[in-house]
Amino acid sequence: MKRYGVWIGAVAILAGVSLHVPDYVMAAPDHFMMAGMAMGTPMTFGMALIIGGLALAGWSLLATGKAKRALAAKARRTTPGAADQFAAIDGARLSRAHVVLALVLTVGLVVDTMKPATLGFVVPGVRHEYGLTTAQAAALPFIALTGTVIGSLLWGYVADLVGRRSTIVFSALLYIGTSICGFMPSFGWNLVMCFIMGMSAGGMLPTVYALMSESVPSRYRGWLLVLQSGFGATLGYLVASGAAAVLAPLLSWRFLWVLGAPTGLLLLILCRWIPESPRFLLSIGQPAEAEQVMRTYGIELVSAIPGDKTEPLPAARPARRSFIGKVGGLLLVPEYRWRTIAVLLYGLGWGLVNWGFVTFLPTFLSGAGMSSSAPAILFTASLLTVPATGLAALLYARWSSRRAIISYAVGTVLVLSLFVFLRPENWDSAGPLVALLTVLLIGAGGMIAMLSPYAAEIYPTALRGTGSGLVAAAGKAGGLGGPLLVASAPSLSTLAVAGAIPVALAALAIWRTGIETAAQPLVETPEIVPATD
Repeated sequence: MKRYGVWIGAVAILAGVSLHVPDYVMAAPDHFMMAGMAMGTPMTFGMALIIGGLALAGWSLLATGKAKRALAAKARRTTPGAADQFAAIDGARLSRAHVVLALVLTVGLVVDTMKPATLGFVVPGVRHEYGLTTAQAAALPFIALTGTVIGSLLWGYVADLVGRRSTIVFSALLYIGTSICGFMPSFGWNLVMCFIMGMSAGGMLPTVYALMSESVPSRYRGWLLVLQSGFGATLGYLVASGAAAVLAPLLSWRFLWVLGAPTGLLLLILCRWIPESPRFLLSIGQPAEAEQVMRTYGIELVSAIPGDKTEPLPAARPARRSFIGKVGGLLLVPEYRWRTIAVLLYGLGWGLVNWGFVTFLPTFLSGAGMSSSAPAILFTASLLTVPATGLAALLYARWSSRRAIISYAVGTVLVLSLFVFLRPENWDSAGPLVALLTVLLIGAGGMIAMLSPYAAEIYPTALRGTGSGLVAAAGKAGGLGGPLLVASAPSLSTLAVAGAIPVALAALAIWRTGIETAAQPLVETPEIVPATD
């Protein structure tokens, strides 16, 4: 059962989602408005199948991963020549397998970004169908982003515990299962399902960057990760805004959530081309599996020289420490304390700009009489930002990771200031607004494109998933301020000011405490690792 639990769970989840489709189709004559509909037996049984499938798949992945780690620890407490193998990974050439991995994981990032990016496009439809005020509708993105915060912390830690690949597989299953958010007949159920959907979206990003940074040679790592991050975020928003512009008018806002099923299934299929991180395998004492993965990348293996100093495997922390205690205690040790604080501030600032300001932009544009053109305006602005991702990658890898991050933060602050003083939402022409939005999305896109790779590079393998998850959680936590501000002081200028202040502080923090990572080998400190029990 443990071996086939993932696939049995996946079949149960797909069946559960399918049982929700008939009620959605029945609502087609009323433009798919399902508010007030009773949940029939098929939908109830479908929800039970999804819950059971997720539980079985999660148990299978967790049990398998912990069993492998325990077996490796019992059989062998040292990994001869691990430092040499780490160096071989850093100094390798970029192979076809690396490119395939990057492409597949970029699909994962696009799917992941679509989830929270869709929030801004479903809120107007949710308000209309359920008859909500702006403050009441703000609860939807607030609850969803709360889920992403918890998901980033949880799945980042799980990725350090049982592996990067297993965490990605489970995230894909969650994408499929939570697509039923689009079938929920009441606003309360929408809140519940969007919370779980947020948890699924929160875990993908830190896991992807942990896996990529540990698999790609150091001289290619910077530009490839930033390019991947930028394209993933930009294309995710582009797909979300495009779907809102094309599909929502035909199939209602609900279909934007239903898209989670086919995209999650696509990602699950693509997991076939996602190997485990060789660095992770070495760090937990599985050199044979690590070497097998390294061969797929064309990496020349280094044989341990008899008499060489061996590296101790990471020692487990006391099993009774709480999850929060583990995360805080590990990432705030003196060696990592200030770099953690700096990237947390940066993540908080970006989150307030992206999930607070940009997410609610369609709502404010609709209030200004641009309801029909809001998705098209944002789609156009997103499309124009795609080429700019290459510039961010070039600056990060060839100039300086630290200075590039600071420059984009400063530029974003300047654009937000223009929103405060010029008030473009009141302009009659959409052209200048598209131009200003394009510059803002370039700045915000560059910030997150560089932040996630940077966060993955400043921690060792034993903490990389946890550290990346903490930074991703900070970004979503910053976004939680958006719904609160909309509920208390609904003003685009207010959101712009609230976003500019933490971004400016983050730029200062990175300038004072940030470290340079461009083309540098990843640093390993195997004596620090989260508990395995």
